[in-house]
Amino acid sequence: MRASVIQIAVNEDESVEARRRRVAASVREQAGADLVVLPELWTTGAFAYEEFGREAEPLEGPTYEAMAKAASDAGVWLHAGSIPERDPDGPLYNTSLVFSPSGDLAAAYRKIHRFGFDKGEAVLMGAGTELVTVRLPETTLGLSTCYDLRFPELFRGLVDAGAETLVVSAGWPERRRSHWTLLAQARAVENQSFLLACATAGTHAGVPQAGHSIVVDPWGEVLAQAGAGEEVLTVEFDPGKVAATREQFPALKDRMLGLRPPRRP
Repeated sequence: MRASVIQIAVNEDESVEARRRRVAASVREQAGADLVVLPELWTTGAFAYEEFGREAEPLEGPTYEAMAKAASDAGVWLHAGSIPERDPDGPLYNTSLVFSPSGDLAAAYRKIHRFGFDKGEAVLMGAGTELVTVRLPETTLGLSTCYDLRFPELFRGLVDAGAETLVVSAGWPERRRSHWTLLAQARAVENQSFLLACATAGTHAGVPQAGHSIVVDPWGEVLAQAGAGEEVLTVEFDPGKVAATREQFPALKDRMLGLRPPRRP
């Protein structure tokens, strides 16, 4: 399976519409890949809180339309990163979109864990409530967004729902880049899954971004990692390694907590 992880630079001197056109062109250039992954809130920047309301879109808004067309043109499965979604009947959401090679919407995931400690995203956006997986011909994706990476129970739930390849779309700050790499490897190892984590580059509202998008295998080995700037990270991997790893080292079968009632003494 071939995946292209597009690490996008989000800078304030580029309009949202110009960036949308540029990213759509980059997706089209990945024709031949099985899966393409984009980062979190690449239209606005994950830390550009004042832009969320101004640039929020309905689910089937301009980014949806541009990415659906790009996925269809390239003939790829596209995790189109996330957008600030405006629900007509509720708050804003940080919503990821996944399109099939025909350009149809395969899934939408509203970010469950909002970052900000009672500021920023945590108060400006609503929290999602549902775990989301997407079945591809080669593997089943489990969807997550940025701050979700710090919550292992979410990923355990995705694995229980059948996920074999975990996808993290993020706008992660440079000052905590060491956590980004550490947590990506931990989530892959403890869930015996591939993990594809796509981050942004550039600066969002004065916050330098980590970049360093990463692909990790079920043993925690880093298959590829980007640098700090804009970059397309392309990697080939065998999804069958997940089942082989879980069979060879069946740690998931030895889980005791959260699966069954405790034994009585």
